[in-house]
Parts: sequence; structure tokens; C-alpha cells
Amino acid sequence: MEKTTYKRLKGSQSLRQRLLLSTLSSTPISISEIRDDDMMPGLRPHEVSLLRLFEAVSDDCSLVINETGTQFKYKPGTIMGGKNLVHNCALSRSIGYYLEPLLVLGLFGKKPLSIRLRGITNDPRDPSVDTFRSTTLRILKRFGVPSEGLELRIEARGVAPGGGGEVLLTVPNVQTLTAVQWTNEGMVKRIRGCTFSTRVSRDFEHSMRFAARGIFNNLLPDVHIFEDHKSGPQAGNSPGYGISLVAETTTECFISADTAVSCGRRDETGELDVEKVVRLPAEDTGVEIASWLLHEIEKGGVVDSSHQGLLFILCALCQQDVSKVRVGTLSPYGVETLRNIKEFLGVQFVFKPDPHTGTVELSCVGSGLINLSRKLS
Repeated sequence: MEKTTYKRLKGSQSLRQRLLLSTLSSTPISISEIRDDDMMPGLRPHEVSLLRLFEAVSDDCSLVINETGTQFKYKPGTIMGGKNLVHNCALSRSIGYYLEPLLVLGLFGKKPLSIRLRGITNDPRDPSVDTFRSTTLRILKRFGVPSEGLELRIEARGVAPGGGGEVLLTVPNVQTLTAVQWTNEGMVKRIRGCTFSTRVSRDFEHSMRFAARGIFNNLLPDVHIFEDHKSGPQAGNSPGYGISLVAETTTECFISADTAVSCGRRDETGELDVEKVVRLPAEDTGVEIASWLLHEIEKGGVVDSSHQGLLFILCALCQQDVSKVRVGTLSPYGVETLRNIKEFLGVQFVFKPDPHTGTVELSCVGSGLINLSRKLS
């Protein structure tokens, strides 16, 4: 029997991307020294949950975690996809933490993916499920992912610390991704958005909408922010509210920003984070997120900073042709993504900074990943 050779890595950083790129490139990995020096060493609940999610959508993968959780070995299997899957996400991170790698995995599965995720839908740390629905799915379509079968349905809201939210994600299969020439961000032509509230008064939503519109109406006329008040079982287990905004440009770029406010959330160790217990007034929340969206637009680029990592991964996975994209200031997450792509896929990007706009143009030749397990009709 052939002995497995593992790529040896250290530390807890970039765990999601390492797992994703390991699976797509069929590279077994061994990660050690995971928070060795912390008061609570080892993998956090959401990281263990993510590993179990990879197991759920794959066949014949191997995962061995040591007793302290400071080291594990992962050997990828075949990405299967499948219908009627259910995964309960750990409440130390929101569903958005799991969605980014899951979307890419689903594209290269043997069968279309349909999975129900339960947990926290809106959280200030990770992109919300609203942002994935309004922005992330549209980015995938740029790379040749068909609209049919690509959907994220929000069936219940859930904020920290109790969660209780539920979404249904469906992802079609592709044989390969199409290279893109995507460098013109265009001009903003409309603003769309959504406010939500769970187990609190609708007045919170009215205040956020009014404050956000007060900023945007001075700049452009086409602004519409919808309301999504939840009650009963659809309102999850904790009170909270939030807002998600997206700016659409004349070249069909989507720039997003979102946040959520809850009574208090649990940190990575599972303890209640008392710093988050104090609520921002709803008006301040609306002003803050509207201002942040304008800041993202000002940076330039075809995606906002939270989507840089996904954009670079999609370019690196494309057919063996040149992809060219423009982003604003490179985020730390984006830089780390570029390093991981080089390590696992051998794809290097060429940088061309534009001193006039402060943006960066990146180009690469895709790795040409082909979905060999996809069922052809």
C-alpha cells in the first residue's frame, strides 16, 4: 500500500483556504502547532465543525485529529455534493464562515449540492447570508457558473449568541471555470439593501433605513432598502437587528457592506464576549454601514475587500487562460490568499499598481482545474 505524503504546515491561520485548496488540488496536509501557546490550545469549535462539513460533502476523505486538537492530518477524497444534506454550524462563527469554501467545493462536486446550514445568519465578523445572496453568487456567475441551480434561500434568521438561523444552499456543478477580463468597475447606478430584526421592534429597522438613506439620497436617486422583520420560529433564539447594503455599478459590479447587532456574542472559546453586549443605536448602525459602503466604493476595484480572497481563488482555478482583475487596496486576507494559491496550485499573479486610482491590477494564468467526477448528461 502506497504511503501518503503530507504537505506539512503550521499554525491556525488560513485554515479554510488551506482545506479548500488541499481538497481541490488533492494534496494531503498535516497541520501542527495549532494555538500551542494559547490558554485554550487547539482547534476552535467552528474549525472542527468546518472539518466535519468537508467530510460531509466528500467521499473517502481521511481526517485524524490528536487529543488536544493542536494537530490534525487531512487526506482529501472525492467531492460528492448531494441532496438533502444538513449541517449544524458551530455558534462561535456565523454561517458566512462556512459558505465561502462550500460554494467553491460545490462547483467541483460529482453531483449538484443541496445543503441546509443552521446557526448564526448575521454577524459583524463574517459576511452575512444577505451579502452572499446579493453579491457573492453574482461574482460566481462572472466565471461561467450557470444561474440555474445557484441559490441561497434564507428560511430563518439567527443572531449571536443563540443562533437558530437556517439557510438552504444549492450549487450546480461546472466542468471548468471561464477566465475573466474584469478591470472596469464603472460608476454606481443604484443602491439596494435589506434590514432585518429578530425578537425586537420593527422600529430598529425603520431607524437604520432612514439613517442610511439620509446619506445616499444626497448622492443618487435610486436607493431602495427592503425590510425583513422575523417573528416566531423564523426569528431564531436571540434578539438582534442588522443591515446589508450593495452598490451596483454600470458594469455590473457589486460592492457590499453589512453588519449585525445582538445582545452579546460568544467568542472563539465559547465564552460570552462582554465587549459586544452594548448595543449601538440603530441610527448609528445605519450611518456606520452606509459610510463603510462609500469607503469600499472609494477604494475602487471590481469587488469589495471582503471578496478579494474568493476572487483570487476563482481566477487561479480557471481554465489555462489569462484572467485579469482590478481590486482596491489589497487586504491582509487577499495577500494571504495569494500566498496559499501559490503554495497549493503553483499559480502566481502579476501585479500592476495604478498610482492614479490607488487600485491594483492582477493577472494570472489559471491552473486549468477540471471537474473529472462531474456527471455528464
